[in-house]
Amino acid sequence: MIGLLALIAAAGAPVVTSDCAGSLCGYSLLRPYFEKLAAARGGSGKPVHILQIGDSHTAGDAITGAWRDILQARYGSGGRGVMPPGKPFNGYNPHGVSVDMSAGWSIASIFGPGSQQPHPPIGLAGFSLTSQVDGARIGMSAAANEAFTRFVICAMSRPGAGTLIISIGGQNDRMELNSFTARPECKEMTFDTPQVAVSVAVQGGPVTITSWASFRDAGGVALSNLGVVGSQLVHFSRNDDAVIAEELRSYDPDLIVVAFGTNEGFAPRVSPQEYEIILRSQIGRLRRLAGRVPILLLGAPDALTRRSELMNNAPAATPAPCLEPAPLPPPPVTTSPQQPTTQSGIDDVLAALDARATHSSDGQRVTAAQPGPIVAPPVPTTIGWSLTVHPLFPPAGLKVVRDVQRNVAQQLRLGFWDWEARMGGRCTAVSWVKLPPQRMRGDYVHYTSLGGQDIGSRLQADLDAAANAIAGR
Repeated sequence: MIGLLALIAAAGAPVVTSDCAGSLCGYSLLRPYFEKLAAARGGSGKPVHILQIGDSHTAGDAITGAWRDILQARYGSGGRGVMPPGKPFNGYNPHGVSVDMSAGWSIASIFGPGSQQPHPPIGLAGFSLTSQVDGARIGMSAAANEAFTRFVICAMSRPGAGTLIISIGGQNDRMELNSFTARPECKEMTFDTPQVAVSVAVQGGPVTITSWASFRDAGGVALSNLGVVGSQLVHFSRNDDAVIAEELRSYDPDLIVVAFGTNEGFAPRVSPQEYEIILRSQIGRLRRLAGRVPILLLGAPDALTRRSELMNNAPAATPAPCLEPAPLPPPPVTTSPQQPTTQSGIDDVLAALDARATHSSDGQRVTAAQPGPIVAPPVPTTIGWSLTVHPLFPPAGLKVVRDVQRNVAQQLRLGFWDWEARMGGRCTAVSWVKLPPQRMRGDYVHYTSLGGQDIGSRLQADLDAAANAIAGR
Protein backbone atom coordinates (compact mmCIF):
# COMPACT_ATOMS: atom_id res chain seq x y z
CA MET A 1 0.00 0.00 0.00
CA ILE A 2 2.96 2.36 0.66
CA GLY A 3 4.00 1.93 -2.98
CA LEU A 4 0.53 2.90 -4.21
CA LEU A 5 0.50 6.00 -2.03
CA ALA A 6 3.91 7.01 -3.34
CA LEU A 7 2.69 6.65 -6.92
CA ILE A 8 -0.39 8.74 -6.17
CA ALA A 9 1.85 11.46 -4.75
CA ALA A 10 4.12 11.22 -7.79
CA ALA A 11 1.11 11.71 -10.06
CA GLY A 12 0.99 15.29 -8.80
CA ALA A 13 -1.90 17.68 -8.53
CA PRO A 14 -3.46 18.06 -12.01
CA VAL A 15 -4.16 21.55 -13.29
CA VAL A 16 -7.90 22.29 -13.49
CA THR A 17 -9.02 24.56 -16.34
CA SER A 18 -12.54 25.02 -17.68
CA ASP A 19 -14.01 21.49 -17.85
CA CYS A 20 -10.63 19.70 -17.86
CA ALA A 21 -8.73 18.39 -14.84
CA GLY A 22 -5.27 17.37 -15.97
CA SER A 23 -5.90 15.02 -18.88
CA LEU A 24 -9.56 14.42 -17.95
CA CYS A 25 -12.01 16.56 -19.94
CA GLY A 26 -15.79 16.76 -19.73
CA TYR A 27 -15.56 15.91 -16.05
CA SER A 28 -18.76 17.78 -15.16
CA LEU A 29 -20.64 15.07 -17.06
CA LEU A 30 -19.44 12.58 -14.42
CA ARG A 31 -21.08 14.51 -11.56
CA PRO A 32 -23.60 11.72 -10.68
CA TYR A 33 -20.71 9.30 -10.19
CA PHE A 34 -18.73 11.75 -8.05
CA GLU A 35 -21.76 12.42 -5.85
CA LYS A 36 -22.31 8.71 -5.22
CA LEU A 37 -18.61 8.20 -4.55
CA ALA A 38 -18.56 11.00 -1.98
CA ALA A 39 -21.25 9.15 -0.01
CA ALA A 40 -19.55 5.75 -0.28
CA ARG A 41 -17.01 6.14 2.55
CA GLY A 42 -18.51 4.72 5.72
CA GLY A 43 -21.79 4.19 3.94
CA SER A 44 -24.08 1.20 3.68
CA GLY A 45 -26.10 -0.56 1.03
CA LYS A 46 -24.93 -1.27 -2.49
CA PRO A 47 -21.39 -0.17 -3.35
CA VAL A 48 -20.50 2.37 -6.00
CA HIS A 49 -19.96 0.18 -9.06
CA ILE A 50 -17.50 1.02 -11.86
CA LEU A 51 -17.80 -1.25 -14.89
CA GLN A 52 -14.97 -1.14 -17.45
CA ILE A 53 -15.05 -2.87 -20.84
CA GLY A 54 -12.04 -3.08 -23.13
CA ASP A 55 -9.18 -5.08 -24.59
CA SER A 56 -6.08 -6.70 -23.04
CA HIS A 57 -5.29 -3.63 -20.91
CA THR A 58 -8.62 -4.28 -19.18
CA ALA A 59 -8.47 -8.08 -19.23
CA GLY A 60 -5.00 -8.16 -17.64
CA ASP A 61 -6.21 -6.13 -14.63
CA ALA A 62 -2.79 -4.52 -14.03
CA ILE A 63 -4.31 -1.04 -14.32
CA THR A 64 -7.86 -1.74 -13.15
CA GLY A 65 -6.48 -3.84 -10.28
CA ALA A 66 -4.32 -0.95 -9.08
CA TRP A 67 -7.20 1.50 -9.51
CA ARG A 68 -9.45 -0.88 -7.54
CA ASP A 69 -6.88 -1.07 -4.72
CA ILE A 70 -6.70 2.75 -4.49
CA LEU A 71 -10.47 3.16 -4.35
CA GLN A 72 -11.10 0.30 -1.93
CA ALA A 73 -8.33 1.46 0.41
CA ARG A 74 -10.02 4.85 0.53
CA TYR A 75 -13.73 3.99 0.50
CA GLY A 76 -13.89 0.33 1.49
CA SER A 77 -14.35 -2.83 -0.53
CA GLY A 78 -17.63 -3.37 -2.31
CA GLY A 79 -16.59 -6.81 -3.56
CA ARG A 80 -14.85 -8.04 -6.68
CA GLY A 81 -17.63 -7.08 -9.09
CA VAL A 82 -18.54 -8.69 -12.43
CA MET A 83 -16.29 -11.29 -14.08
CA PRO A 84 -16.44 -13.68 -17.00
CA PRO A 85 -17.51 -17.08 -15.66
CA GLY A 86 -14.91 -19.75 -14.91
CA LYS A 87 -11.54 -19.54 -16.67
CA PRO A 88 -12.34 -18.12 -20.11
CA PHE A 89 -8.76 -18.10 -21.46
CA ASN A 90 -5.30 -19.44 -20.67
CA GLY A 91 -3.50 -17.28 -18.16
CA TYR A 92 -6.69 -15.77 -16.72
CA ASN A 93 -5.71 -14.72 -13.19
CA PRO A 94 -8.09 -12.11 -11.76
CA HIS A 95 -6.87 -10.00 -8.84
CA GLY A 96 -8.56 -10.56 -5.49
CA VAL A 97 -10.11 -13.95 -6.31
CA SER A 98 -9.01 -17.35 -7.54
CA VAL A 99 -11.14 -19.33 -9.97
CA ASP A 100 -11.26 -22.94 -11.11
CA MET A 101 -13.15 -24.84 -13.79
CA SER A 102 -13.65 -28.56 -14.41
CA ALA A 103 -13.57 -30.27 -17.78
CA GLY A 104 -16.77 -30.36 -19.81
CA TRP A 105 -17.18 -26.70 -20.76
CA SER A 106 -17.00 -25.00 -24.16
CA ILE A 107 -16.03 -21.33 -24.33
CA ALA A 108 -17.54 -18.77 -26.71
CA SER A 109 -16.09 -15.30 -27.18
CA ILE A 110 -16.65 -12.10 -29.16
CA PHE A 111 -13.07 -12.34 -30.49
CA GLY A 112 -10.39 -14.99 -30.98
CA PRO A 113 -10.94 -18.68 -30.22
CA GLY A 114 -14.60 -19.38 -29.72
CA SER A 115 -15.81 -16.42 -31.77
CA GLN A 116 -16.93 -18.48 -34.78
CA GLN A 117 -20.64 -18.42 -35.52
CA PRO A 118 -22.95 -19.87 -34.48
CA HIS A 119 -22.21 -19.49 -30.79
CA PRO A 120 -24.40 -19.03 -27.70
CA PRO A 121 -25.40 -15.52 -26.63
CA ILE A 122 -22.63 -13.45 -25.03
CA GLY A 123 -22.98 -10.48 -22.68
CA LEU A 124 -20.81 -7.78 -21.09
CA ALA A 125 -17.97 -10.16 -20.22
CA GLY A 126 -17.25 -10.98 -23.86
CA PHE A 127 -17.33 -14.72 -23.02
CA SER A 128 -19.89 -17.38 -22.21
CA LEU A 129 -19.55 -20.96 -20.95
CA THR A 130 -21.75 -23.83 -22.12
CA SER A 131 -21.87 -27.41 -20.80
CA GLN A 132 -24.01 -30.50 -21.27
CA VAL A 133 -21.97 -32.54 -18.80
CA ASP A 134 -23.76 -33.43 -15.58
CA GLY A 135 -21.60 -32.31 -12.66
CA ALA A 136 -19.40 -29.92 -14.63
CA ARG A 137 -18.55 -27.06 -12.29
CA ILE A 138 -16.90 -23.68 -11.89
CA GLY A 139 -15.73 -22.22 -8.60
CA MET A 140 -14.49 -18.97 -7.13
CA SER A 141 -12.67 -18.18 -3.88
CA ALA A 142 -12.34 -14.58 -2.73
CA ALA A 143 -9.53 -13.01 -0.72
CA ALA A 144 -10.59 -11.61 2.65
CA ASN A 145 -10.79 -8.08 1.28
CA GLU A 146 -13.16 -9.23 -1.48
CA ALA A 147 -15.55 -11.25 0.71
CA PHE A 148 -19.12 -10.81 -0.49
CA THR A 149 -22.68 -10.61 0.83
CA ARG A 150 -24.37 -10.70 -2.59
CA PHE A 151 -23.74 -13.13 -5.43
CA VAL A 152 -25.22 -12.77 -8.92
CA ILE A 153 -25.04 -15.22 -11.81
CA CYS A 154 -26.46 -14.66 -15.30
CA ALA A 155 -27.37 -17.49 -17.66
CA MET A 156 -29.67 -18.36 -20.56
CA SER A 157 -33.12 -19.80 -19.98
CA ARG A 158 -34.45 -21.78 -22.93
CA PRO A 159 -36.49 -24.90 -23.79
CA GLY A 160 -34.75 -28.06 -22.63
CA ALA A 161 -32.08 -26.26 -20.59
CA GLY A 162 -30.75 -27.78 -17.39
CA THR A 163 -30.24 -26.47 -13.86
CA LEU A 164 -27.40 -24.74 -12.03
CA ILE A 165 -26.72 -25.85 -8.45
CA ILE A 166 -25.16 -22.92 -6.57
CA SER A 167 -23.38 -23.70 -3.30
CA ILE A 168 -22.29 -20.89 -0.96
CA GLY A 169 -21.52 -21.14 2.76
CA GLY A 170 -23.26 -24.48 3.16
CA GLN A 171 -26.37 -23.20 1.40
CA ASN A 172 -27.47 -24.76 -1.90
CA ASP A 173 -29.79 -23.03 -4.32
CA ARG A 174 -31.13 -23.99 -7.72
CA MET A 175 -31.37 -21.92 -10.88
CA GLU A 176 -33.86 -23.65 -13.16
CA LEU A 177 -33.15 -22.66 -16.76
CA ASN A 178 -35.76 -24.73 -18.60
CA SER A 179 -38.20 -22.24 -20.12
CA PHE A 180 -40.81 -21.95 -22.88
CA THR A 181 -38.84 -19.07 -24.44
CA ALA A 182 -35.17 -18.26 -24.81
CA ARG A 183 -34.19 -15.29 -22.63
CA PRO A 184 -31.35 -14.12 -20.39
CA GLU A 185 -31.89 -14.41 -16.67
CA CYS A 186 -29.84 -13.27 -13.65
CA LYS A 187 -30.21 -14.81 -10.19
CA GLU A 188 -29.24 -12.95 -7.02
CA MET A 189 -28.42 -14.49 -3.63
CA THR A 190 -27.80 -12.40 -0.49
CA PHE A 191 -26.19 -13.30 2.84
CA ASP A 192 -26.17 -11.82 6.34
CA THR A 193 -22.47 -12.59 6.82
CA PRO A 194 -19.61 -12.20 4.33
CA GLN A 195 -18.84 -15.25 2.18
CA VAL A 196 -15.56 -16.20 0.48
CA ALA A 197 -16.36 -19.14 -1.83
CA VAL A 198 -18.94 -20.24 -4.38
CA SER A 199 -19.35 -23.39 -6.46
CA VAL A 200 -21.69 -23.70 -9.45
CA ALA A 201 -22.46 -27.13 -10.92
CA VAL A 202 -24.50 -28.37 -13.89
CA GLN A 203 -27.47 -30.67 -13.45
CA GLY A 204 -29.49 -32.03 -16.33
CA GLY A 205 -29.50 -30.57 -19.83
CA PRO A 206 -27.30 -27.92 -21.42
CA VAL A 207 -26.60 -24.66 -19.62
CA THR A 208 -24.97 -21.40 -20.81
CA ILE A 209 -23.52 -18.94 -18.27
CA THR A 210 -22.72 -15.42 -19.46
CA SER A 211 -21.25 -13.81 -16.29
CA TRP A 212 -21.12 -13.89 -12.52
CA ALA A 213 -20.39 -11.30 -9.85
CA SER A 214 -19.74 -10.86 -6.13
CA PHE A 215 -20.53 -7.68 -4.17
CA ARG A 216 -20.34 -6.59 -0.56
CA ASP A 217 -23.28 -4.39 0.35
CA ALA A 218 -21.61 -2.19 2.95
CA GLY A 219 -20.88 0.90 0.89
CA GLY A 220 -17.41 1.04 -0.63
CA VAL A 221 -16.46 0.52 -4.26
CA ALA A 222 -16.56 -2.42 -6.69
CA LEU A 223 -14.61 -2.18 -9.95
CA SER A 224 -15.39 -4.71 -12.68
CA ASN A 225 -12.85 -5.27 -15.47
CA LEU A 226 -14.33 -7.02 -18.52
CA GLY A 227 -11.82 -7.29 -21.34
CA VAL A 228 -11.03 -9.60 -24.27
CA VAL A 229 -7.41 -9.85 -25.38
CA GLY A 230 -6.88 -8.56 -28.93
CA SER A 231 -10.38 -7.18 -29.30
CA GLN A 232 -11.61 -3.90 -30.76
CA LEU A 233 -14.78 -1.97 -30.02
CA VAL A 234 -16.34 -3.35 -33.22
CA HIS A 235 -16.15 -6.84 -31.66
CA PHE A 236 -18.24 -5.62 -28.72
CA SER A 237 -21.13 -5.44 -31.20
CA ARG A 238 -21.06 -9.26 -31.41
CA ASN A 239 -22.61 -9.67 -27.98
CA ASP A 240 -26.34 -9.85 -27.40
CA ASP A 241 -28.48 -6.79 -26.63
CA ALA A 242 -30.93 -8.72 -24.47
CA VAL A 243 -28.13 -10.27 -22.40
CA ILE A 244 -26.40 -6.92 -21.91
CA ALA A 245 -29.66 -5.24 -20.89
CA GLU A 246 -30.43 -7.91 -18.29
CA GLU A 247 -26.86 -7.83 -16.93
CA LEU A 248 -26.84 -4.03 -16.69
CA ARG A 249 -30.15 -4.16 -14.83
CA SER A 250 -28.75 -6.68 -12.37
CA TYR A 251 -25.26 -5.22 -11.95
CA ASP A 252 -26.45 -1.59 -11.86
CA PRO A 253 -23.19 0.30 -12.67
CA ASP A 254 -22.69 3.91 -11.57
CA LEU A 255 -19.94 4.59 -14.13
CA ILE A 256 -19.16 2.80 -17.40
CA VAL A 257 -15.56 3.06 -18.62
CA VAL A 258 -14.88 2.28 -22.31
CA ALA A 259 -11.21 1.38 -22.86
CA PHE A 260 -10.68 0.27 -26.46
CA GLY A 261 -8.40 1.83 -29.08
CA THR A 262 -4.95 0.21 -29.01
CA ASN A 263 -5.81 -2.68 -31.32
CA GLU A 264 -7.70 -0.31 -33.62
CA GLY A 265 -4.57 1.85 -33.92
CA PHE A 266 -2.39 -1.18 -34.74
CA ALA A 267 -4.76 -2.49 -37.45
CA PRO A 268 -3.34 -2.85 -41.00
CA ARG A 269 -5.76 -0.14 -42.18
CA VAL A 270 -7.45 2.55 -40.11
CA SER A 271 -10.29 4.61 -41.58
CA PRO A 272 -11.26 7.54 -39.35
CA GLN A 273 -14.74 7.64 -40.89
CA GLU A 274 -15.39 3.94 -40.30
CA TYR A 275 -14.01 4.06 -36.77
CA GLU A 276 -16.15 7.09 -35.91
CA ILE A 277 -19.28 5.24 -37.08
CA ILE A 278 -18.37 2.26 -34.88
CA LEU A 279 -17.60 4.44 -31.86
CA ARG A 280 -20.80 6.48 -32.17
CA SER A 281 -22.99 3.42 -32.69
CA GLN A 282 -21.57 1.50 -29.70
CA ILE A 283 -21.78 4.51 -27.37
CA GLY A 284 -25.37 4.99 -28.51
CA ARG A 285 -26.06 1.32 -27.90
CA LEU A 286 -24.62 1.45 -24.37
CA ARG A 287 -26.72 4.49 -23.58
CA ARG A 288 -29.85 2.82 -24.91
CA LEU A 289 -29.23 -0.29 -22.79
CA ALA A 290 -27.79 1.34 -19.66
CA GLY A 291 -29.93 4.45 -19.40
CA ARG A 292 -28.43 7.59 -17.87
CA VAL A 293 -25.23 6.04 -16.52
CA PRO A 294 -22.22 8.38 -17.04
CA ILE A 295 -19.62 7.10 -19.52
CA LEU A 296 -15.88 7.76 -19.36
CA LEU A 297 -13.97 7.14 -22.60
CA LEU A 298 -10.26 6.37 -22.22
CA GLY A 299 -8.18 7.59 -25.16
CA ALA A 300 -5.68 5.18 -26.69
CA PRO A 301 -2.38 5.16 -24.75
CA ASP A 302 1.10 5.71 -26.12
CA ALA A 303 2.26 2.44 -27.71
CA LEU A 304 5.07 1.75 -30.17
CA THR A 305 6.18 -0.67 -32.88
CA ARG A 306 9.05 -1.28 -35.30
CA ARG A 307 6.78 -2.67 -38.03
CA SER A 308 7.34 -0.36 -40.99
CA GLU A 309 3.97 -1.19 -42.59
CA LEU A 310 2.22 0.57 -39.67
CA MET A 311 3.86 3.91 -40.48
CA ASN A 312 1.15 4.50 -43.08
CA ASN A 313 -1.81 2.48 -41.81
CA ALA A 314 -4.00 5.60 -41.69
CA PRO A 315 -4.55 8.78 -43.76
CA ALA A 316 -2.30 10.88 -41.53
CA ALA A 317 1.21 12.28 -41.47
CA THR A 318 3.94 9.66 -41.25
CA PRO A 319 4.86 9.48 -37.57
CA ALA A 320 8.32 10.63 -36.57
CA PRO A 321 10.52 7.89 -35.09
CA CYS A 322 11.33 7.77 -31.39
CA LEU A 323 14.77 8.27 -29.93
CA GLU A 324 16.12 5.45 -27.80
CA PRO A 325 18.75 5.49 -25.05
CA ALA A 326 22.21 4.55 -26.35
CA PRO A 327 24.12 2.25 -23.97
CA LEU A 328 27.71 2.91 -22.99
CA PRO A 329 30.22 0.55 -24.61
CA PRO A 330 31.47 -2.20 -22.29
CA PRO A 331 34.66 -1.50 -20.34
CA PRO A 332 37.99 -2.84 -21.66
CA VAL A 333 38.72 -6.47 -20.82
CA THR A 334 41.48 -6.82 -18.25
CA THR A 335 43.80 -9.79 -18.33
CA SER A 336 45.72 -11.65 -15.69
CA PRO A 337 48.15 -14.18 -17.20
CA GLN A 338 49.10 -15.40 -13.73
CA GLN A 339 45.54 -16.69 -13.30
CA PRO A 340 44.65 -18.55 -16.49
CA THR A 341 41.03 -19.37 -17.17
CA THR A 342 40.05 -22.99 -16.68
CA GLN A 343 37.32 -24.45 -18.86
CA SER A 344 35.74 -27.77 -18.15
CA GLY A 345 33.34 -28.11 -21.07
CA ILE A 346 31.94 -26.64 -24.29
CA ASP A 347 29.39 -24.54 -22.39
CA ASP A 348 32.18 -22.90 -20.40
CA VAL A 349 34.18 -22.19 -23.56
CA LEU A 350 31.20 -20.58 -25.29
CA ALA A 351 30.36 -18.57 -22.19
CA ALA A 352 33.91 -17.22 -21.98
CA LEU A 353 33.93 -16.29 -25.67
CA ASP A 354 30.62 -14.51 -25.33
CA ALA A 355 31.82 -12.64 -22.25
CA ARG A 356 34.82 -11.33 -24.22
CA ALA A 357 32.63 -10.24 -27.12
CA THR A 358 31.65 -6.68 -27.86
CA HIS A 359 29.75 -5.30 -30.84
CA SER A 360 30.78 -2.98 -33.63
CA SER A 361 28.72 0.02 -34.73
CA ASP A 362 26.93 -2.10 -37.34
CA GLY A 363 25.83 -4.62 -34.70
CA GLN A 364 28.27 -7.40 -35.73
CA ARG A 365 29.81 -9.51 -32.98
CA VAL A 366 33.56 -8.90 -32.45
CA THR A 367 35.62 -11.09 -30.14
CA ALA A 368 38.51 -9.74 -28.11
CA ALA A 369 41.76 -11.63 -28.56
CA GLN A 370 43.26 -11.18 -25.12
CA PRO A 371 43.44 -14.27 -22.93
CA GLY A 372 42.66 -14.32 -19.27
CA PRO A 373 39.72 -13.96 -16.91
CA ILE A 374 36.86 -11.59 -17.68
CA VAL A 375 35.82 -8.66 -15.53
CA ALA A 376 32.02 -8.46 -15.27
CA PRO A 377 30.73 -5.18 -16.73
CA PRO A 378 28.87 -2.76 -14.46
CA VAL A 379 25.15 -2.15 -14.66
CA PRO A 380 24.58 -0.49 -18.08
CA THR A 381 24.11 3.26 -18.14
CA THR A 382 23.31 5.56 -21.04
CA ILE A 383 25.24 8.29 -22.81
CA GLY A 384 22.39 9.87 -24.74
CA TRP A 385 19.46 9.25 -27.04
CA SER A 386 19.60 8.36 -30.72
CA LEU A 387 17.74 6.65 -33.55
CA THR A 388 18.32 2.97 -34.21
CA VAL A 389 18.49 1.26 -37.60
CA HIS A 390 14.93 0.00 -37.12
CA PRO A 391 13.39 2.74 -34.95
CA LEU A 392 10.35 2.61 -32.77
CA PHE A 393 7.36 4.78 -33.62
CA PRO A 394 3.65 5.06 -32.75
CA PRO A 395 1.49 3.69 -35.61
CA ALA A 396 -0.14 6.41 -37.67
CA GLY A 397 -3.53 4.86 -36.90
CA LEU A 398 -3.11 5.33 -33.17
CA LYS A 399 -3.26 9.13 -33.42
CA VAL A 400 -6.22 8.92 -35.81
CA VAL A 401 -8.11 6.74 -33.32
CA ARG A 402 -7.28 9.07 -30.45
CA ASP A 403 -8.39 12.17 -32.37
CA VAL A 404 -11.73 10.54 -33.25
CA GLN A 405 -12.23 9.51 -29.62
CA ARG A 406 -11.60 13.03 -28.37
CA ASN A 407 -14.00 14.62 -30.89
CA VAL A 408 -16.77 12.08 -30.37
CA ALA A 409 -16.47 12.37 -26.59
CA GLN A 410 -16.98 16.12 -26.82
CA GLN A 411 -19.90 15.85 -29.23
CA LEU A 412 -21.68 13.03 -27.40
CA ARG A 413 -21.01 14.50 -23.95
CA LEU A 414 -18.74 11.82 -22.54
CA GLY A 415 -15.92 12.14 -20.08
CA PHE A 416 -12.60 11.76 -21.94
CA TRP A 417 -9.22 10.87 -20.42
CA ASP A 418 -6.18 11.46 -22.62
CA TRP A 419 -4.14 8.42 -21.59
CA GLU A 420 -1.24 9.22 -23.93
CA ALA A 421 -0.89 12.78 -22.64
CA ARG A 422 -1.03 11.61 -19.00
CA MET A 423 1.82 9.17 -19.68
CA GLY A 424 3.92 12.10 -20.92
CA GLY A 425 3.10 12.23 -24.63
CA ARG A 426 4.21 10.33 -27.73
CA CYS A 427 7.28 8.06 -27.46
CA THR A 428 7.00 7.98 -23.65
CA ALA A 429 6.79 4.20 -23.90
CA VAL A 430 10.53 4.11 -24.76
CA SER A 431 11.57 5.35 -21.34
CA TRP A 432 8.85 3.30 -19.64
CA VAL A 433 10.44 0.16 -21.15
CA LYS A 434 14.15 0.97 -21.19
CA LEU A 435 14.77 3.11 -18.11
CA PRO A 436 14.39 1.90 -14.53
CA PRO A 437 12.01 1.30 -12.95
CA GLN A 438 10.53 -0.62 -15.89
CA ARG A 439 6.84 0.21 -16.23
CA MET A 440 6.04 -1.29 -19.64
CA ARG A 441 6.86 -4.67 -21.14
CA GLY A 442 9.21 -5.17 -24.05
CA ASP A 443 6.37 -5.09 -26.58
CA TYR A 444 5.95 -1.34 -25.87
CA VAL A 445 2.20 -1.91 -25.47
CA HIS A 446 1.48 -3.67 -22.18
CA TYR A 447 2.35 -2.67 -18.62
CA THR A 448 4.23 -4.23 -15.75
CA SER A 449 2.60 -4.29 -12.31
CA LEU A 450 4.43 -1.08 -11.43
CA GLY A 451 3.28 0.54 -14.67
CA GLY A 452 -0.30 -0.50 -13.97
CA GLN A 453 -0.08 1.12 -10.55
CA ASP A 454 1.33 4.27 -12.13
CA ILE A 455 -1.47 4.55 -14.72
CA GLY A 456 -4.16 3.76 -12.14
CA SER A 457 -2.83 6.42 -9.78
CA ARG A 458 -2.61 9.05 -12.54
CA LEU A 459 -6.19 8.36 -13.62
CA GLN A 460 -7.44 8.61 -10.03
CA ALA A 461 -5.45 11.82 -9.45
CA ASP A 462 -7.27 13.44 -12.38
CA LEU A 463 -10.62 12.14 -11.14
CA ASP A 464 -9.87 13.50 -7.66
CA ALA A 465 -9.06 16.92 -9.12
CA ALA A 466 -12.32 16.85 -11.08
CA ALA A 467 -14.36 15.84 -8.02
CA ASN A 468 -12.77 18.63 -5.97
CA ALA A 469 -13.50 21.16 -8.74
CA ILE A 470 -17.16 20.12 -8.82
CA ALA A 471 -17.44 20.23 -5.02
CA GLY A 472 -15.92 23.74 -4.99
CA ARG A 473 -18.39 25.20 -7.46
